[in-house]
Amino acid sequence: MVPNGLHTSWGYVIPPLLGFIVLLGLALISLVQGGRKRTNILFAGICLLGALLNAEMALVSILPDERLALRVDRIVHFFFVFSVPVYIRFVHVFLGVRGRRWLEITAWLFSIAFLTIVPTDLYISGFHYYSFGRIARSGVLFHFFSATVAFTVLYCLALLFGAMRRTADNHTRNRIKYIFGGLGFSALLFAFSILPVSGVPVYPLGNFSFIPAVFLAFGLLKYDLLDIGALIRRGTVYFFMTGILTALYILVIFLFHTFFLTTGSDSFVLSLVLALIIVLLFNPLRERVQRLIDRLFFRGRYDYRELLREISGRLASLLSLPQIREMLIRAIAEALQVERVILIISEEGNYRIYSGETEGAVEALPQEIALLIRVLNTEKRPLSRAAAERRRANDEDRKGLIRLFNDLGAVLVIPLPAREGPAGLIALGQKRSGELFVEEDLELLTTIANQAATAIENAQSYEALVALNRDLEQKVAGRTAALREALAEKERTQDQLIRSESLAAIGQLVAGTAHELNNPIAGAMSLVESSVETIEGWMTQAENHEEILDDLRFSLGELRRAGAIIRSLLDLSRQTQTYVEPVDMNRAVDDALLVLYNQYKDLDVEINRDYEGLPPVKGNYANLGQVLINIIRNALQALPEGKGGIFLTTRYQAAADTVVIVCRDTGRGIPAASLKDIFKPFFTTKVVGRGTGLGLYISHEIIRRHGGQIHVESEEGRGTVVTVELPCKRREG
Repeated sequence: MVPNGLHTSWGYVIPPLLGFIVLLGLALISLVQGGRKRTNILFAGICLLGALLNAEMALVSILPDERLALRVDRIVHFFFVFSVPVYIRFVHVFLGVRGRRWLEITAWLFSIAFLTIVPTDLYISGFHYYSFGRIARSGVLFHFFSATVAFTVLYCLALLFGAMRRTADNHTRNRIKYIFGGLGFSALLFAFSILPVSGVPVYPLGNFSFIPAVFLAFGLLKYDLLDIGALIRRGTVYFFMTGILTALYILVIFLFHTFFLTTGSDSFVLSLVLALIIVLLFNPLRERVQRLIDRLFFRGRYDYRELLREISGRLASLLSLPQIREMLIRAIAEALQVERVILIISEEGNYRIYSGETEGAVEALPQEIALLIRVLNTEKRPLSRAAAERRRANDEDRKGLIRLFNDLGAVLVIPLPAREGPAGLIALGQKRSGELFVEEDLELLTTIANQAATAIENAQSYEALVALNRDLEQKVAGRTAALREALAEKERTQDQLIRSESLAAIGQLVAGTAHELNNPIAGAMSLVESSVETIEGWMTQAENHEEILDDLRFSLGELRRAGAIIRSLLDLSRQTQTYVEPVDMNRAVDDALLVLYNQYKDLDVEINRDYEGLPPVKGNYANLGQVLINIIRNALQALPEGKGGIFLTTRYQAAADTVVIVCRDTGRGIPAASLKDIFKPFFTTKVVGRGTGLGLYISHEIIRRHGGQIHVESEEGRGTVVTVELPCKRREG
């Protein structure tokens, strides 16, 4: 029982309670988030032992039953004696120290041996009572254990300090610094607690272990010292801060009750005042704490938002790979203040390295880069140099990763994600300030890497598309030139075909009209000769004068008729390719009939003409005349047994400024199945020997060149209607 006159100091409970909360929180985070890594398990063990020791200090001071307090004290130390081997093993694993297994085994044997001593008075014999509270009284062998703990702490601190001085890597140095400052000084503070245990009336410094524990928690949460992955979780940080605030509120209540509340009528009023003070202070204090947490842990996240928006906008507007690379290197270097930024991108099966200093093909490190790409593809997250050194992989792979980090001068790599694994990576050197990369840095870099991968892929696709378009343009240009040549050749062939067909048609017409020309010429010659003989004899009587004049007049008419036939043949046989001469289509129809006269003069054919006054058509007279000859000749050949009628009509459509020529016959007509083929070359419905199948094809081409149209409507047994529409001013068809 507590001796008379002594009472428990509740203020003594607050510091160890804070230490218990902080260390227990670190242990839980390490166990839950750290997985089965040896470093994390050992770290959690140390934190649990520290939390138990803090809990023991608080419980021993407040438990009213001294026997129960002594039992709690001995139970806690039953576990605490294993802090020596756990501490040594953690530092060895953390620093990668090998070859000192004997020391670890010795420490374990020492702790096991002490298990038989802890429940006895040789270890803890009772309690001391001080003004600040109750504390254990050391036994004879407690000092031996304390000396062992002190040696262990100094040994581990020496290892940590030596490793921190030797390393040139900021990440490793900072990891060691926080472990050194956190666990090291916590252990020293616990070691100094031997003074009040030995009877020296000083407040136990071990109760202040929460201070280096908070320092350790800050480094653990902000810099992921043990690769726990619980980086900057607001809930985790708020958990610690809530625990600390709770302890502070308990302290305020305790102090208020101790100094202000006494048994009396004012106790209710004072309690009410205390409640109001706590209500008024709680929210402002909580908001201030949250702002402090944001400044310590999340400041970069808010600062990076504007930068991320700027980089995203610029990446979205760039389609040039060199510009994207230059912008990424410069933006990341300026934002994070790193010594160097390196891009390694897969291009056409090869990895190429780009930095602000040099760039070129990576030839010396293809295997190491491929290994790093495989590791990044497996882990799906950034990889630090320190994490690569601690990887549980075969020795050659681990050495290859470390060699690549050394050659690149990098401490962190971020994958550039693609559909089929990383398409490259961003490698970063150390920060110029010597600080570590924190979670907001990784969030920024991961987001930039995602957007950069998309931008690079888009740029590569765009460049491939540009190259493809360039090749296609070259091919199209070549094909277009060939097509133009083919079209020009086609035009030349068609021109030649039109000339040939025209000459052939004129040749046939000339052969057919020779007899027609011979008759008027022979008659005229006979009458002229007779008149010459009569005049030469000067014996002509007056009554014969009128007869001679009639003969001469008839001869003149026949000669004129022959001249008209010859003129029509000449006009229709001219081989010019101009399309600007004015053409009177009524005259062209008449010339076609005159040239064809010899073919229908002996037939029982009725030719009906219905002309309208027409404006001239700009075109080629000979070609248009050939079209009319082809159409009228087809109509003549379609008449059954040379009997029927042909109706020729011309009209002017003022609204369209178009001349329309219609040729309708009463012939056999064209079968419906053949109408779609009549303008194809060499297609004909005539018997063999009566047509080449080129007439309508050539007519269609001539009308097209004049910018006009030709239509055929036919009903078998009822006749055919051919309509030609020609613009007065030539339009390209």
